This record gives sequence, C-alpha cells and structure tokens, in this order.
Amino acid sequence: MRYDEQDRQSSNVEDRRGRGGGGFRMPGGRRGIRIPIGGRGGFSITTLLIIGAIMLLFGINPLELLTGGGGNGRINFPDIPQMPQTQDVNRRTADRSPLDIPGLPGTEPKSESNDEMKVFISRVLADTEDVWARVFKSFGRQYQDPQLVLFSGGTQTACGMGMSAMGPFYCPLDQKIYVDLAFYDQLKRRFNAPGDFAQAYVIAHEVGHHVQTLLGIAEKVQQAKRGMGERESNALQVRMELQADCLAGVWANLNDQLKNRLEAGDIEEGLNAASQIGDDMIQRRQQGYVVPDAFTHGSAAQRVRWFKTGFSSGKMQACDTFGASSDSL
Repeated sequence: MRYDEQDRQSSNVEDRRGRGGGGFRMPGGRRGIRIPIGGRGGFSITTLLIIGAIMLLFGINPLELLTGGGGNGRINFPDIPQMPQTQDVNRRTADRSPLDIPGLPGTEPKSESNDEMKVFISRVLADTEDVWARVFKSFGRQYQDPQLVLFSGGTQTACGMGMSAMGPFYCPLDQKIYVDLAFYDQLKRRFNAPGDFAQAYVIAHEVGHHVQTLLGIAEKVQQAKRGMGERESNALQVRMELQADCLAGVWANLNDQLKNRLEAGDIEEGLNAASQIGDDMIQRRQQGYVVPDAFTHGSAAQRVRWFKTGFSSGKMQACDTFGASSDSL
C-alpha cells in the first residue's frame, strides 16, 4: 500500500500495551476468572472448550464477546436493515468525486517494529474514517468514528474480557476495535498470510462491523439470534461476518479511487488472508476435519467471494448477505 510521511494518522487510536489485562468483572462487581493462555500457538480446542464452559457457567455467552463474535433456497430476514441506497447526482464526469457512485449509500514491551505497525494501522484507520464519512454523507447520515485499542495479552472491554487468542475483534457496546499486534505475526507465520494489505483487510473487516452497528444491523442480528438454536445462530453469524468482508472490499475499492493506495499484489494479499482465516481452514489446522455447522465466520471460499463482491462493485447494497440464498453465499 502507498503511504508516506504526509499521510494522516487517525487520532482515534488508544495504546494500552504494557498495562496488563487482569481478570474480568462479573455483573454486580464480582471478580472474574483469570484464564491462563498456554502453548506457543494460542488456545487448543480443549482449552477453548474449557473457557467456553467457564463462561457459560457464569452466564456469559462466549459468542457474544465478539461481533467481530441451513437449508436451500432464499432466506429472508425482513427485520434486518438493508444496505442504504443513495441517489445519483448528475454532474460532469470531470467534476465528479470517485465516491459519488450510483447506489452507494499486558506485558509485551513496545518495540520499534510494533510502533511502525501502530503508525501503519493509524493510517489505515484514518482512511476508513475518510471513506465511510463520505459514504454515510451520500445517504444523509453522519459517520461516527470508532476507536481502535492496541493491547497486549488481555484488556477490559464493554463486551467482557478481551484476549489475544480471540484475534482482532469489534465490541459493539463501546464501538471499539481491539487489536493485539502479535496477531499480525501469527497472520504471517501461522496462517501464511503476509503483506501490508492483509493487515489492512483485517482492520477494514472490523470497521465493517462498526458500519453494521451504526446501521442497526448488528442489533437486529443479536435480537434474531436469541430465539434460535446453535446451528441457526451460527448460520446467521456467518452472514454477518461475510457482510463485513464485503464491506471491507467496498472500502478497498473506494479508498483506492480516492487516494490511489493499492499496489500490485495488494488485493491478492487480502484475498489470501480472507482464505487462510476461513473457518474450514482453521478447523483443518486445529482438529484435522471440518464441521460446517460450527462455522461462525464462513469458509475460505465464502470469505474470498464476498470480499471480491464488495471490491468489484464498490457498492454497499452489493453486500446483501442476509438476502442471499444458502447456495450463493
């Protein structure tokens, strides 16, 4: 990606590295459980199951810590808000902004490399702010910038205790994105997804969840999931995640039109990252087999398809994952 010293860095980055995470507090002020993290590769399946059981014991749904937490034929979710539409504005082509497109609506010490990554992430976040502010304005809304929190090990969030093993995630209750920079080393080494645009894609995906929150989509999805069984809830969450992937693609398209950020190979880096963190790929690495009913983010092919859909169209309404049939997800 093309950045230089003149490019703006977002002021919405909070650095909590080195503060330590502590335990989480339960409702009523009770002290929560400090959960050990074992192994060099993160949590094992057994450890994750134990953590999930402990959280359920205390009345916490592990899936609801993240929002970035069948059948054939078309599935309709009439109560979930649709992507906003914008009106085409007739202008001379030469005067037209690239964004006026029809249809758009703790213990880890800081290191020099980590601080370079902080600068990069701050510039990516600034680009998301600039693009989404213009997109929201195009359909008569005001975009509210999210905050991005850098942490190491664990940190308190309005959604509960945030831990590095979760990977980057978005909490809709405080509208903050949480990132442990150690994840990017795992993305490169463990998931074989190097490259600066792969890193930008991860941020853009979490910002996509913020867009869903601002549009009321996230709240409707959570309401719908309360009346569902695990299998149906997982399937709905997959649509939520794939829409965030699609919105990341929309952002990449518009950001390049506005600021000429993309270099040769960037999109391939993003597509590779989307593929490598697909649920099927992760399950094969961790347990050697795939359980589609347990998917919560989508398969590698689905994540690639929806990022490409957003990028090729540059239009929010192309990201109607909730209206898509199961076969076309």
